[in-house]
Amino acid sequence: MQFHTIGIIVKPESDIVRDTLTRLVKYLHNKNLSVLLDESATGICKSEDDCGSKIVDRKTLATKSDLVVTIGGDGTILNAARSITDYEVPLVGINIGRLGFLADVPPGDFETALDKILEGDYLKAERFMLSASVLRDGKTMFSSDALNDVVLHVRDVARMIDFEIRVDGKFVNHQRADGLIVATPTGSTAYALSSGGPIMHAGLQAIALVPICPHTLSSRPLVIKAEAVVEIIVGHNAHAVAQVTCDGQISHDLEHGDIVKIQRKSKLLTLLHPPGHSYFEILRAKLHWS
Repeated sequence: MQFHTIGIIVKPESDIVRDTLTRLVKYLHNKNLSVLLDESATGICKSEDDCGSKIVDRKTLATKSDLVVTIGGDGTILNAARSITDYEVPLVGINIGRLGFLADVPPGDFETALDKILEGDYLKAERFMLSASVLRDGKTMFSSDALNDVVLHVRDVARMIDFEIRVDGKFVNHQRADGLIVATPTGSTAYALSSGGPIMHAGLQAIALVPICPHTLSSRPLVIKAEAVVEIIVGHNAHAVAQVTCDGQISHDLEHGDIVKIQRKSKLLTLLHPPGHSYFEILRAKLHWS
């Protein structure tokens, strides 16, 4: 794979990002590569001259780039993934936050890692995503993709909500809980893990349904095939407003009778990792395993 134009997406309005961004742009220009900055950089760069590269909207960046580099944490990758996956652009993350599962290139010496990647020496990982939509009286009221998870939850107050779960059109159960997490293997180490869900290897083709604080202790996480279609039917919740959220970043309020339909997205996200990347090594460090 040849890389000629590199797109950069940053964590917006972060002072920590600026130094790394300046170094990255200079590094890429020294390699005679074209650089496009996402509009997220406008919170850091006062002008295009300030950061030394053209600033474009996300769609233009996705269509023009051969590789996208994010500067931030896993949240920045989640944001980027939803907008570039349809364009089949590979993604690599420089991590300036806490240890991440997705952004694994250290900022202090990103040049060494990027040297390898730009030369074609990298590990390629494909992750599937979820597509979620809210149907109300047969009309689509909301739609979004998610790399980690789609979560049904209460919007404001600490109350339980009622909902029904169907998989491939078949009734699974009726639940009363704080909500439900529908997670990919990528998202199994995020919110789903803190709610008692299983850790699924990133390469597994499966989806986890993880209840959040269910009313009955017999309500347990359920793992289903990745090709399954999940439908959550919102019950009557007189004292709480239910909401659906994708990757913890995009939300939509729900009404009684709404159907949240979740299925595997047809396009895959491609992540590039430096040589020597180990999923289990990151898992050990993140979870403090001995």
